[in-house]
Amino acid sequence: MKIISTNLGDKREIDWKGKKVTTGIFKFPVDDSIFLDVETVKEDTICDRNYHGGIDQAVYGYSLKHYDFWKEKYPNLDWSYGMFGENLTIDDLDETKIHVGDTYKVGECIVEVTKPRQPCMKLGVRFNNMKVVKQFWNTTMSGIYFKILQIGNVKAGDVFEQLKSCPENPTIAEVYETKK
Repeated sequence: MKIISTNLGDKREIDWKGKKVTTGIFKFPVDDSIFLDVETVKEDTICDRNYHGGIDQAVYGYSLKHYDFWKEKYPNLDWSYGMFGENLTIDDLDETKIHVGDTYKVGECIVEVTKPRQPCMKLGVRFNNMKVVKQFWNTTMSGIYFKILQIGNVKAGDVFEQLKSCPENPTIAEVYETKK
């Protein structure tokens, strides 16, 4: 696995059907490395700490391979990496093969797989279509949250080197399917 893009977002207030919505889901690629801290990605905006950030959700990764599936469903969107609110767009992140507890060295960091992302209405805001939330739930393409065991910088091109495998634990896809 390799990082294709590092993505950051700013706080954005938008009008969604007559209601003000504050979100940090609008993330876009950056050229520089990003710093993965214990509870968050430095210089990235998190607006709802109940569901994003924290020890077990410090950084969110999403697979580049999933983009083709979604581009077919939403061909008219202005596509860029970070569309799913991910900080790391990773070339081949496979939720059906990665287990809770698997640990990797990437860039200066050591990261541990913790859980899948559960979509909220802000994904629908990002896509300008609430149907995507249900469609997201009906796949195993959830993306993965990581805990940061060793803080540091990562950048596009950095490779994930597996340090620990936990095949006795459920895969991210298995965890995700139990939460539907």
